[in-house]
Formats: sequence, structure tokens, C-alpha cells
Amino acid sequence: MKPAPPHARSDPELLEANRRFYDPLWTDARLVEPERFNTWPLVRSLLSPSRPRLEVGPGLRPRLPLEGTHFVDASAPAVAKLRAGGADAVLGLASSLPFSDGVFHLVCALDIVEHVDDDERVLRELSRVAAPGAALLLSVPLHPSHWTAFDDFVGHRRRYEPGQLVVKLAKHGYSVKQSAAYGMMPESSTLRDLGMWFLTHHRKRAMWWYSNVFMPLAVRFQEKLALAPAMIATDKVDEILLVCRKDGAPASTHP
Repeated sequence: MKPAPPHARSDPELLEANRRFYDPLWTDARLVEPERFNTWPLVRSLLSPSRPRLEVGPGLRPRLPLEGTHFVDASAPAVAKLRAGGADAVLGLASSLPFSDGVFHLVCALDIVEHVDDDERVLRELSRVAAPGAALLLSVPLHPSHWTAFDDFVGHRRRYEPGQLVVKLAKHGYSVKQSAAYGMMPESSTLRDLGMWFLTHHRKRAMWWYSNVFMPLAVRFQEKLALAPAMIATDKVDEILLVCRKDGAPASTHP
């Protein structure tokens, strides 16, 4: 039987759980340039040099360009390495973004909202700082029935039912324009369990293999992002990437 999501964990507890996992991860990991990910063609199509953009919680896997992007992350080691790479990065929380209303024309928050207890507050913040017509790139894991020990291990609070996710986004002024299957997590439960065991019992060795072998291989052999209009069929999709637009005048001719 698969474990149930840990509904009792509060925001402070989740933040501490995520810091315990991600701070050591980013301390030992290397920064991977956004151009190396399968999201880059999409990101490049949405970039406008004259319009501000924001990425929330990138860790050391940013999808937006380091130059010209504002970054917010809850991990001090990640912020330090982003700054060392030339990025404008600040320490902060997705639930309380240190920016004025309606500033950004492109907002990116991949693998973020599933990590917090109050996702409504985070979505409200992502909407607050976005200009009318702004694009939002959002990724989340799907299907509560797919919950595994790995979700607990990496600090997830929930998985989303696709229909409820669309309704939740609409509540905060976002409509889904495109979507695609997404994610780099191994499909094999055996590999996931082995990875968790090594990260728990032999972190230094596990991090060396992750940074020097598994992550480069995953980036090299990732599949092309297959974007489709609106919401794709999600029955066999474990994680989804959404391209959304905030209500208001369109920011460009892109979806």
C-alpha cells in the first residue's frame, strides 16, 4: 500500500523538511545552465529583454537566463551559488515575494507549490507580482493516488488532481494555454528507493554520483518537451508543465 500524503505537516514543518533536504543538496551540487534543459526553447520564445522576469525556487536548476532574471529561493546555499554565477538572487519565500504588484511579464515556478502547506497563498503571490497578460510557467506532480515515499522524502505536501488544478489557477486569474508531460525523476521505483537510501546513509558519495554522473546523463538524454494546446490527457502523466496566462491584455503573440 502506498503511503498517504502527510496532511498534518504545517508550513514551518514543511519549510524545515525542505531545507534539510535541499540545503545539503545545493551545497554539494553544481549550477546547471538553463540552456541545457528541454524547457529552453519554450523559455526563449517567451523572453523579452525589456520586460522584467522572475523565477521562484530554482535551486541550482534555473530555467530562466541568469542574466536579467530576478531569482528568489529559500535555500541559502542555492542563493549563494546563483549569485556567484552572476544572477540577481535573494533569499525569500514563495509565499511572501519581495516585489511590488504587477512587475513581471514572465514568472517561472517549477516544482514549488507542491512543497508548501498554503498553496493558495503562493499562487496568490505569483499572481500579485505578475503583470496583466504575463506568462506563468508552472510544474506540479499529479494524482494523489500516485503518492510514494519519494514524495515524503523530497518534502512534497500534495499531488494535484488535474481538473482541480485548472480551477485553482483560474481562481487566481490564470488560464492554461499549453501543457506537456514533464519531470526528470526516474520511473523505476527501485532506482528511487536506492537513491533515497544512498542520500540518507551515504550523502557525500550519493551527491558525487548525482552531480557528476546521473544529472549530466539526465540532462543529456531528456526528451524534447512536447507542448500541446490547453491540458493534455493526464491519465499516464506523473508531472505536468503548464504555460499559463494571467487575465488582462496579452503580453505578446506567444501562447
